Amino acid sequence: MISISDSFGSLEYVLDKFSNTWTWKVTGERAVTMLSDLVPEAWYGDNINEAIVPDRPECIEKLKWMLDRYPLEIRSKATWQKKARPIKTHNITSKRYKLKMATPGEQFRGELLKFQREGLDFLIKSNGNALLADEMGLGKTVQSLAYVATEKRAFPVLVVAPLVTLNNWQREIAKFLKKKSRNGRLLADEHPTSTIIRTGHRGTLDKYDFYIINYELLYKRQADIANANIRTIICDEVHNLRSVRTKKYSALRNLALLPSVTRRIGLSGTPIYNRGSEIWPITDILKPGMLGSYDEFCDYFCYINDKGKATVLENKRESLREQLQNHIMLRRKKSDVLKELKEKVRYKEIIDSNTTYYQNELDRIWKKMEEEQKAAKTEFGRSASYRRAIQGERVAAGMAKIPHVTNFVRNIMEMEESVVVFCHHRAIHSILHENLREFEPASIIGGQTDRARQDNIDGFQEGRTNMMVAGLRAGNVGINLSQAKYVVFAELDWSPAIHRQAEDRLHRIGQKETVFAYYLVGNGTLDEHVANVLVDKSYEIDGILDGTVEPYENHEKAQMILVQIRDQIVQKTH
Repeated sequence: MISISDSFGSLEYVLDKFSNTWTWKVTGERAVTMLSDLVPEAWYGDNINEAIVPDRPECIEKLKWMLDRYPLEIRSKATWQKKARPIKTHNITSKRYKLKMATPGEQFRGELLKFQREGLDFLIKSNGNALLADEMGLGKTVQSLAYVATEKRAFPVLVVAPLVTLNNWQREIAKFLKKKSRNGRLLADEHPTSTIIRTGHRGTLDKYDFYIINYELLYKRQADIANANIRTIICDEVHNLRSVRTKKYSALRNLALLPSVTRRIGLSGTPIYNRGSEIWPITDILKPGMLGSYDEFCDYFCYINDKGKATVLENKRESLREQLQNHIMLRRKKSDVLKELKEKVRYKEIIDSNTTYYQNELDRIWKKMEEEQKAAKTEFGRSASYRRAIQGERVAAGMAKIPHVTNFVRNIMEMEESVVVFCHHRAIHSILHENLREFEPASIIGGQTDRARQDNIDGFQEGRTNMMVAGLRAGNVGINLSQAKYVVFAELDWSPAIHRQAEDRLHRIGQKETVFAYYLVGNGTLDEHVANVLVDKSYEIDGILDGTVEPYENHEKAQMILVQIRDQIVQKTH
């Protein structure tokens, strides 16, 4: 019986009798045919099914390429192993760090969990040139801020991030870092200066501790940023740099090579989106030369199809992972650090909203309410007018942030996770369902028959779909959605009890993972106040956890909201 190896060919190190030099002899009809195109320097041996390949590095690289793809029988194994050395890593020491729990510098305020302190230690030992690839929700932002607060001469810092996260970066900086004066004294009640660069118009940048900009704008302001004496670059969602053909990659690479820049940190729970070769552009920015040139990387690790797409070979994936872990990357999954996490973790995520639309809606709501108040004959009529205004404002807040809610949910789905999206209004539910239709979401909404409702629940729990869009009031009780570990609140309800019940659709018996609840807060809308009620004020949350629920939906609350509406309209008109 002929083996697969024999049917393709063999490789042997021999002394060629014609050139009197040591060479590589390839035998086998298929192997020689391929070699004639791959290595023009080769010549025939004793017959047409035998080829002689010079023992030169460039020829060995091509033989390695062929061996990675086809089962050649190696007859001179010891010599081949010596000659076919792994890819050069440009004198970077191969070392997987033994991590300890580092202590953040005095400029940092807050507490790090154990695994976050180990992440800080990793960044310190990497000299700030690293890829922090922890799964979503493990606090990559806070670990990077702890690092710049710990290292000397880390400022100014350039933060490059998706547009929808810029405000959140500014808030996290203010939350976790103290300001350091020019003489080195810490000011505990103040935070470092920061600016969000929102325009592409050229101009000199004032001095700040943090410059925050989105990827799409970076190339327009590259020259201005280059003059800001940046010392540290943090690339949030660094997978945005996965293509070398984009302007944002070119701009970021130029900035990363500035003499003043000594630290380059990449953050992403999904650094590889589609193909393993996407990791090369990222490493080339964070630690140039670590994986060689792009051609060297592809020659050793990849198969390139007829469309020019490079895919990391299956038998090279472990080797690539070891290269990344040894030189640049730290990745922890939630299951790795579960003991460090609370059983249910809540996050308030500030996302952008269409403030023009929102303010226009407030104008309309306010004018209509004024007319109704004047026409009202009774206290009941005036109270009903207040409630309609509140309801209209909540719908406006939901509508203003829908595009950014959609993007947030898509980011979770790209991690191949299951997610439940809760909203309050039927109109919001309908639009979200339409915007996310490619994921074929299950649906729970008021008015469904019991059969339809249960069919949707079963389809989600049995894995026929990984997404559920549910009404807060329709889907917050009486169902089990433990298939998911992510719950996203696209809209906020005034009563914390409603959210607690909705969270517990996932966080219940049968749930083996930590549940992560994301409260999406529309920047510049009433959401910010609602979020303070639901998330920021710990005594309220503790009260709910202890079973005591404070009623928020009352007349006094309605009056307070309307005062806020009036104030926002007045601010707009001035």
